[in-house]
Amino acid sequence: MTRPVNVMVTGADAPVGERLVRDLLDDSRVDQILAVPWKVGDHLPRDNRLTVVPVDLSSSRRVHRLLFGAARDLNIDIVAHTTLHRSARQEGSRIHRYNVDAIRSLLTLSERHPTIRRLVLRSDAAVYQIQRDLPVLIGEHHPLNMRGNAPQWIRDRVEADITACTRMGMTPLEIVVLRTTEVLAPGTGSQLHDYLQSTICLRPAGFDPMLNLLTIQDAAAAMQRAVHHQAQGVFNIPGADTLPLTAAIRAWGRIGVPVPGSILAPAYRLRSEVTGHDFRYGMNRRRFHYSGVLDGTRAREVLGYVPCHPIRWPSHDGQAASA
Repeated sequence: MTRPVNVMVTGADAPVGERLVRDLLDDSRVDQILAVPWKVGDHLPRDNRLTVVPVDLSSSRRVHRLLFGAARDLNIDIVAHTTLHRSARQEGSRIHRYNVDAIRSLLTLSERHPTIRRLVLRSDAAVYQIQRDLPVLIGEHHPLNMRGNAPQWIRDRVEADITACTRMGMTPLEIVVLRTTEVLAPGTGSQLHDYLQSTICLRPAGFDPMLNLLTIQDAAAAMQRAVHHQAQGVFNIPGADTLPLTAAIRAWGRIGVPVPGSILAPAYRLRSEVTGHDFRYGMNRRRFHYSGVLDGTRAREVLGYVPCHPIRWPSHDGQAASA
């Protein structure tokens, strides 16, 4: 019988990280859990198997102190890195340090750590290129979005993903990258969730792309499977819901209005400036024109992951029910 493992979960104050911590507390295969939120809070349950250490991961010095302090004291075996900055409006070097330098520090320090043997990175399907002449069904070898003029929100995700992928096979550390499709829930950084907060949802006339969407439960379940599995590499993590954009708008109780594509970017730029909403149409333009759905075959066949928690679409109140 294999011994229980000790797991460190970053982003424990965000929905997916918090859910993963709670799932691991119910997991008899896990002994100690080190939860690493950004700030102190009372959102996590009290448990003698749970240690909470708030850390700003954008500082490599603090990451070092975390790994060779609390993580070493708890004999952490596995790091589950769930966190990326959620706002598309905030940019700059500090955000880059949080998104990219943090995973670089975790990888480098984990390679030298006396007990850590495995790192699971929650990446994002936003790293993939979506365009008219590329396949709609996206496998792990699909081209990444390497456009130099892409928003920092996307560039950082691509860089973090590549940073982890380039270390595979070059280190004794087991590295797993889970490219999760969009988690449609509040607090997750979901651009579509922010888009659906308006009563009227403008969309490009003549286009109705297929979307695949994930719940917090399934995102955490995929992370949990990767924690316990021995497989390494890249895995796409799709959700249980695949539907056209117009159907998603209706299911959220909103009114979709088709308009010429040229007015969407300025319209949503004005919305952001006036209301503070995070949705940026320019960043989502291609996915609002062309379909892109993750192929989860590898995750199903290797990790045994199958999405089984469909989104509970609200009828008319606009409040997300998938928590």
